[in-house]
Formats: sequence, C-alpha cells, structure tokens
Amino acid sequence: MWELRFGLIKERERFKIMALLVPKRAKFRKAFRGKRGGVASRGTEISFGSFGLKSMQAGWISSRQIEAARRAMTNFTSRGGRIWIRIFPDKPVTKHPAESRMGSGKGDVVGYVAVVKPGTMIFEMGAVSKEVAAEAIRLASHKLPVKTRFITKEGVL
Repeated sequence: MWELRFGLIKERERFKIMALLVPKRAKFRKAFRGKRGGVASRGTEISFGSFGLKSMQAGWISSRQIEAARRAMTNFTSRGGRIWIRIFPDKPVTKHPAESRMGSGKGDVVGYVAVVKPGTMIFEMGAVSKEVAAEAIRLASHKLPVKTRFITKEGVL
C-alpha cells in the first residue's frame, strides 16, 4: 500500500514542478478511454465573467494545453482582468514506452485530460474590454485542439 501511495505522491510532484492542473487524488489510477458522443448539458453558459470561449467540437484537452492557453490570455491582458478555467483535467491518459513489445498490460500514466463536448464553456474572462477579451481568447483558442467560439453574455459574436 505504501509503495502505491508513494508512487502517486511522486507522480503528483512531477506534475507540480510544471505547474499543471492535476487531480489531488484519484479513486482509480487508470481509466477507460470512453465515448465522446453527444453535446454538453452542463457548463454551457457564462457563469462568472462577461466573455467566454466555448467548444464547438468534442475532444480531449490536456493539462499542458490548458496551461498554455491560460498563459497566452494572462500575457496578453498584462495580468489584468479575471480569468476562470471552467474545465479540469481529471481523466488519466496512459502510454506504453517507445520500442516496447505488445502486451504486458496497460501503460503508465503520462498526463491528464479534460473531456470536452460541443457546447462546453472552456474559459471565461471579466473586468476587461470586449476588444481585449476577444484578442486574448483568440490567442488562447490557437493553443487548443478543438474548434472554439468567442461568446459574450449577450450572445455569440
């Protein structure tokens, strides 16, 4: 038991150095891949800010991609305004080492992803002008692997 717990602690420390979003603890270390069908039913409206970035297609967004998009937004706004991250990478992704033979079970956890469906709000911004928010969110959208749309509280732009 201690070895397992120590292994998880080491894994968390490895991700912590990179300042990425990682779950504190998980009920199970490895997860199935799952299905990606359907549209989002929750987390589809702007709840905190005035502007948002909404997903238009399904996919996985890794913790590295979320952090890169967040940094792009923060850098453009010169650390002004507020940014809310509405998704969290809680799904572990595994991978076999390079040049290893087939079989021998499931690979090691290499990172975490957030499962995103069409309509999911990914980021929200507030306390900035519409032009600044639009450009910051445009820069962030280039860091993400899914098609996105800029949304305001009034509607789509």
